[in-house]
Amino acid sequence: MMKVAELLESRQRNWHELEQMCRDMQRRGRRRASAARVARFAALYRAACADLALADSYQLPARTVLYLHQLVAQAHNQLYRSRLFNFRMWGRELFVHVPRQLFRDNAVRVAFLLFWGAFIAGMFLASEASPIPGFSEAFIGKEQLRWMEEMHANSVGGSGKASGLESGMAGFYILHNTSIGLRCFAGGLLFGVGGLFTMVFNAAYIGTVFGHMTRVSAAENFFQFVTAHGPFELTAIMLSAAAGMRLGFALVDTGGLTRVASLRRAARRAMPTMGAVMVLFAMAALIEGFVSPSALPYALKATIAFVSCGLLLFYFVLLGYPPPEEDTDDFADAVG
Repeated sequence: MMKVAELLESRQRNWHELEQMCRDMQRRGRRRASAARVARFAALYRAACADLALADSYQLPARTVLYLHQLVAQAHNQLYRSRLFNFRMWGRELFVHVPRQLFRDNAVRVAFLLFWGAFIAGMFLASEASPIPGFSEAFIGKEQLRWMEEMHANSVGGSGKASGLESGMAGFYILHNTSIGLRCFAGGLLFGVGGLFTMVFNAAYIGTVFGHMTRVSAAENFFQFVTAHGPFELTAIMLSAAAGMRLGFALVDTGGLTRVASLRRAARRAMPTMGAVMVLFAMAALIEGFVSPSALPYALKATIAFVSCGLLLFYFVLLGYPPPEEDTDDFADAVG
């Protein structure tokens, strides 16, 4: 007991040195410290942790133990405190790496073709030119279609008066379409097939609604409501399915890994896709909540949709297309 106490007493000089270094780092910042000083700080921190363990184990005076606890905590905060946000690094990640990974992702390509193929097919079969009369009623149901027609009869303030249904409808569409995206993503865990089925069904469903609404009296209000936020929202649903598909296919083709390890790797690679999904849903929600149900001219809403499509093409295609001489090996293995 005495030997431990004497040992700790002999180390008080190191404690005071560490305490002084903590004050200096707090005042001037760790980035200004030299490599040798940082190494010395780390060594003193490790030694103080060992001293605290000894003092605690041998039940030395509470005052000494408390002092060491505070010293170690202070040093820990200085050594492991958060780094400054690196705008350059994150800018390159968001505007170089992520769009290139998404552009080269085969899951995104498959989801894109299936989603818009089902959407266009549903819209055509429910339109006036449909070769299958009554398709929309058979696929969606007469009651559901009647409810949509009634809902959109006053969904926007076309005459300059705001509708009392604005906030309720905006909330319904945000919740409904976000839930579709989440179902597409989660369904992908069924070996990729579940998410694809959910996405294709909902794409055909939404397309059928679009086609049906072109031939009813509420058509003008419907397109007034959906035009502005449609590009962001529909793209987010499609990308949700792509991310889920990647997770599901990782359970089929494990690349020699265990299924758990393959799923973990696929989850990391799906993160940029889901990041894009969250941003797109957020942007669509803002437009849907404040622009879509408003009495703004349709030309302005169409312009917003046009600009949205341009932004999507710029981010996913122009930024995503890598120059031939650019080394993208870090992301090439993420597309499968």
